[in-house]
Formats: sequence, C-alpha cells, structure tokens
Amino acid sequence: MIINLPNGLFPFQQDASFKLLQMTMNTQTKQTIVMKSPTGSGKTLILIDFIDEYLRLNNKTAFIWLCPGNGNLEEQSQEKMDTNGAQRKTQKLSESLLNGFLAESTTFINWELVTKKGNRAISDHEKKNLFERIAEAHRNGISFIVIIDEEHSNNTAKANTIINAFSPIHIIRVSATANKNSRFEYFEINEEDVINEGLITKAIYVNEDVADGMKITADYDCLLELADKKRKEIAERYKEVVEDKVIRPLVLIQFPSGQPETIAAVEKKLESMGYTYNNGMVSKWMSEDKRDLPENLTKNDGIPVFLLMKQAISTGWDCPRAKILVKLREGMSESFQIQTIGRIRRMPEAKHYEDDLLDFCYVYTLDEQFKAGLFQEEDRAYVPIRLFLKDKCKAFIMEKQIENQQYGGLGDRDILQKIYDYYNNKYHLGKDKEQNKKLLHELGGYEFADKIINKIVDGVYVLTNSLINSKQTKTAYQDVDKRNHRIYLLHSLENISKVILMQRDSLQVILERLFREHVLSMHKLVALGTKEYLAFIVNNEQIIKNDLNDVTGAMVEQLSYKYKPRTSTFKIPEQDLYKYDPNVKNERKYVKNAYEGYTSGFATSVVHSTSEILFEEYCEKRDDIDWVYKNGDSGKQYFSIVYWQSVEKQRLFYADYIVKMKDGTVWVIETKGGESKGKDKNIDIQIENKFNAFKHYAHEKGLHWGFVRDKDNRLYINNTVFAIDMADDHWQPIEEVF
Repeated sequence: MIINLPNGLFPFQQDASFKLLQMTMNTQTKQTIVMKSPTGSGKTLILIDFIDEYLRLNNKTAFIWLCPGNGNLEEQSQEKMDTNGAQRKTQKLSESLLNGFLAESTTFINWELVTKKGNRAISDHEKKNLFERIAEAHRNGISFIVIIDEEHSNNTAKANTIINAFSPIHIIRVSATANKNSRFEYFEINEEDVINEGLITKAIYVNEDVADGMKITADYDCLLELADKKRKEIAERYKEVVEDKVIRPLVLIQFPSGQPETIAAVEKKLESMGYTYNNGMVSKWMSEDKRDLPENLTKNDGIPVFLLMKQAISTGWDCPRAKILVKLREGMSESFQIQTIGRIRRMPEAKHYEDDLLDFCYVYTLDEQFKAGLFQEEDRAYVPIRLFLKDKCKAFIMEKQIENQQYGGLGDRDILQKIYDYYNNKYHLGKDKEQNKKLLHELGGYEFADKIINKIVDGVYVLTNSLINSKQTKTAYQDVDKRNHRIYLLHSLENISKVILMQRDSLQVILERLFREHVLSMHKLVALGTKEYLAFIVNNEQIIKNDLNDVTGAMVEQLSYKYKPRTSTFKIPEQDLYKYDPNVKNERKYVKNAYEGYTSGFATSVVHSTSEILFEEYCEKRDDIDWVYKNGDSGKQYFSIVYWQSVEKQRLFYADYIVKMKDGTVWVIETKGGESKGKDKNIDIQIENKFNAFKHYAHEKGLHWGFVRDKDNRLYINNTVFAIDMADDHWQPIEEVF
C-alpha cells in the first residue's frame, strides 16, 4: 500500500490496483492489459501501488514505464513514485544504461529517447546500449513488465521493436481514450466514481452566457471576455470558501494551429484587458515558443492567469487550478482531443466544495466541429490498431503511378465554363440574379446572409462522453469583418480547392466571377457584396464542395496515353493503422493477410463494405493465395494509379487489394458497392474514369486486375468493358475469372 498518502487510495483506485494485480498474476491472462483511466483519476498512483504490491510477490521483476515526449511526463511520474510510493528503486534511462535493469526497479523512459532517429541511447556507444542491458537482465533471470502511459502515443514500428526487445510477461497500456479490444484484457475506471470522490469536476459547462442568436465580432473578443468574467467570479468565490490558501484559477487558450496573426491578436486583446507577459499574468507554452513559464505555473497559487497553448500539453500535464478552456478557431475544422478537456477537469484540492461555480469547469468555443473533434476517439464504432508486416511480404515491390506535374489540366476559363454550365443545369438558373438566389436556396440549401452562422454546442454535461449524443445547440452570428474573418474565407477556399484540384487563388477567381458583384464576368450567377460573398463561401462550404465534386465526376477520355504519369516504386508499409471492430463476434485469424495479427475484427460491416468483407473471406478460403494486402485510401506510402476527371485534372486512385498467388502471379483488385434489391449501391461518381484508367495501366504492365462488386451476397468481377448495370454480361462470377 502507498505509504505517504494521508488517507491512502480511494476505493476505486484500490480496486483498479487489485484488478491489475489479479490479471498479472493469472497465467491465463493475455499478455496485454488495457486500462481506461479518466483524466484526473490518479492513474499514476494506481500504477505505483500496483507495482509495489506486485514486487512483494515477484521480486525478480523489473518495470519499464514508458511515457510520451510532451510535458516531461516521465519526470512527473518518477517524482510521484519517489514521493508517494514505498522505497522502491527508480531510475532514468541513462542510469539503466550505466547500471543495468535491476530486480525490483522501475525505469522511467521518455519515448523519444529510444524511438527518435539517430538517438545515442540505442547506438553503439561506450556505455552498454539498451538492447545489451535488456539481454543482460534476461540472463540474470529478471522478467519485465512494460507500462505504456498514454498508450495512444508513439504506437509505431520502432516503438513496437523496443517493447518486443524486453520480451515482457505483460504489457499494461493506460489512457483516458483507450478502447475495448477483444485481443487484449480490458477494464475501465468508471468516470462517475472519479467524480463522486471529488477528484474531478462535477460537470463541464459549455458556452455559458453565450446567448442564442448572439452577435459576435472576433472569437477572441467575445470568448476571452466571457472567460475572464468567469475566472474573476471563481477567484472571488475561492476567497470566500477556501481558508488560509490561495487558489488562482487559470484560463487555457488553445490555438489549434498556432498561426502568428491569431496569437498576436489574442495577445493584443489580453493586453487591452490588463494581462501581459511583462506583468506575469500571461504565459505561453507551445512546442516552438515557451515564454514566461514560472516554476509555480501548475501550483494552485501560480501567478499567470492565462496560458496560451497548442496541443503540446494535451497529454500528461497536471495543473489542477486550470478551470476554463477557450478553444479558438483558426479555420473551421481543426481537431480537438479528449485529453485537452482533461486539463480543466481536476479539482485543485481533490475535493468538491458543494458549490457549482467551483465544482464545474468551463469551455468556451465557437468551433462548429467542437463535439466531433473533441470526442473523435469516443464517438466511433471502431478503434485504430497498428499492425506490422510479415517478413515474407517485405521484399515485394511493384511500380505505382503518381501525378505528372508537367500537365495541369484545363485552364481556369474552361473550368469556369464547366462549373457555370453545371449550376445552370442543376438549379435551372437564368439571367435574374435575385431569382437565382431563391432557386439556389430552395433547391440546394444555399444560405445568403451578410453574417457568419455558427451552430455551437451548449449546456452542462456530467460525463465527458455525454456530449456525443447532445443535441443542445445555440446559433451565434458574426458580423463579417473582412480583416478578422479573411482567414475563415481562405480556409474554406482551401478545403473546396482540394475537390477540384486547383490552386486556392485560381478557385477564388472562379467563385468571384460566379458569385461576387463588381467582378467583371460573363458567367455571373448572383451578385454578392464583399461581406455577403465572404459569408456565402464560409456558410456554404460543404454544399459548394459537393457541387464541385459532381462537376468533376463527368466522364472523360483517359489521357494517360498522351500525358504519361510519373512512376515510382511501391513497397508495402512495414507498419500501418487498420480500423478494428472491438465488438466483433466469433473472431477468426486471417492467415492470408500481409500483416501479423489481422483478424475478422478488421473486416466487419463497421469498417468494411460488403464487397470487401466477401472478398477477404473468399481469399481466406483459397489455398493457392500466398498473401493479401489491403491498400490504404490515400497517401504517398500506398499503391496508386493516375486517372483523369472531367476538368482534365489528374487524381490518384488507390486500388483496394494486392493479392500474390503462390505461383508468383499478382492480382490488383478494386472493390465497389454492388446491387441490393435491384438498387445500385455504388457511390463513387468517378467509377468509370477509374475503371478505364485501371484497365489501361494493367494492360500496359501486364497485370491481372479487376473491379469486384457484390450482388445477392455473391461476388462478381469485371476487367473488360465497364457497365454500371450488374446484369450486364461483362460482370462474371469471381470464381470463373480469379
């Protein structure tokens, strides 16, 4: 039992420690144990207690405690063990390289020291290197247990190599965002137990005092004022409730991208409110810029009341006085991790005050993607699992295509004409621009306003993941400020430009000719003023993207024969993340897959289409197949073929599977949605363009290939002439061709 805590562990912490002890002592337990531990639950103390109890029973064991690089978490954890634990030996990596891994020791290691390229910790050096020390411990009869703190971090091939080198009898993975996985042992600490013991706030209040229909200028003007008002209220209440102590609440200001102009604007706003670096009230913690960080920053009586941050301290940073989070936008869709909100959930004295003002934490944000981004780890039916390539697949190579940058496709004028014709035909537009507005709104859902419309999260939430199903929202309007909101416009244009594969500036010229007044054009659909135009692009970003995607989907003669794509060598990645269904039933190992550990849990309806599921099952039953590789959807590391779309832009097509037969023959297969009850399930508007490009590539390279689709739970293949109707004779039963 931990000896230096006045009241010992809380009951739920004791239960978790005992659960770990039971699992690790049971010879039937799987090697990997996953513990989901909410931020603020005291996972470090739980692990320290478990280590102490385990070593009382197994003194020929050494623990390896791996921590992510950000936030000096390994130093914090070692200090906690030295302060609160029994007198167990702790050491850093440098000490283990000098003295070795001793029985009953715990070595705290920052991942970057052993995974960063060229690091001397695992190079030939005058000290015995890491692998030699591990081998030495094994020869001395010492067993290892590896603890992976914040287990979602550093899940890479190099990290896996390090873990495997220890040959641990158990691997304990701990995180606030861990997911259930049938391949591992799993248990979680109930967040309600942590709340009931007073360790974290009773609830999260999102956007308090942001009134429905509220008009806002810049995010930071409104949100910083609301946050400071709340901070002052909390500070005054602490003075009334807390005796003989100073608790100074801290406001975290998160910049997703850390763009200099946004940071400068916030610094200027804070200065106008009386808070500066010079008077000690403001600090900054970003990976490339740490400024005015006092030693007592995380102490309850720390001086700074505003901390500017990016994601650098989303993991492993403990500051119980942090009570308020301001999440700014530097665009419209930045990700936001669940660990970030954990920074403001801890209670400064590990107890509730029975006062909602002090027992709640507060989030202020106008980010429309807040809920989806914040809970991306929670709000999904699958979990990402990293798999590692089998040795026999590592030597495989083949040629892939990449874009030929010497040909840029149609000119801007021709693209403008295609978009203009598309809008006129789809929405029945004419010369009357006001009538065109009505048609675009009624038929396409386009919004026309001189304000930016924000649908924002609102309400009080007890459990962190209770926001997932929340339908509580407010609408806030921002009067368009050309200077402050230009970054929103540029961000939306950037997102739209990816659909049509053109430069943002060129796209802006086209959209201005279509929708903006005072821009000379023969293709004007509506005439919007400057503010209306900015709001139009930002508010309708998704609709514009959908329409332009349709424009590019029209059939086009493939130009590959004329404008040769560039080529490069493709090798199967030695590691990759695959989506895994943790609720898979009757899980089976897929021995034909190119990656170790691939099972039917990676091929369920949660993560795969019906045609993919059927194809992988079909391959598993074939004795003449050596291995099957499931290709990625996008990225330079994957196998790709160039195809052309209607604006004569090159795009990359990533065929789904590469199959190597035992006789050395290679097949490349693309799966598509088939038919169900007579209805077409294909949703890819580029399907014919891809088919024709694939056919040309396969013929040129002498490859076996095919498009595979499902109908009535059977697979059909076509590698001759494209036909969307699966009744066409070119779609044949797969077993007759492949």
